[in-house]
Amino acid sequence: MSTEPATLFSHVKPQDTYFTGGGLRDFFMYRDLGIAAATHGKVVAQLVRANLAPEQGTGWHRHEADFHIVIMLKGWARFMYGEKETLVEAGDCVHQSPGIPHYLFDYSPDMEYLEIVSPADFKSIDIEAPCAVPAPTPWPVESAS
Repeated sequence: MSTEPATLFSHVKPQDTYFTGGGLRDFFMYRDLGIAAATHGKVVAQLVRANLAPEQGTGWHRHEADFHIVIMLKGWARFMYGEKETLVEAGDCVHQSPGIPHYLFDYSPDMEYLEIVSPADFKSIDIEAPCAVPAPTPWPVESAS
């Protein structure tokens, strides 16, 4: 008698999945790393990168999740966690405690991070602003040559 394992082996190479739109935020691109399928929805792992300049950011929200970390791979991002501004740079790891109010309001053009969340179908809930948010840094304008 065989039973399906709680999780499956997964090995995703860069050419196996691509950055696509259609994720939670239209100004980011997302690359699925196959973990949601391998864990039967227990965990999602995805790469997230900047696609458009930060005009409005994510807005104030919280997540219904048991576990959520962000590991900045390239560039930087500025978050508000409650009333505290936090600069997250390449190499930094942030554990977003369950339900923490936050707002990603600024990021570099090369920003890319690994996001790992449980469960995979976590919810984002918009909330009222607990404080003002600084303005984002304008991206450089490329001149036509």
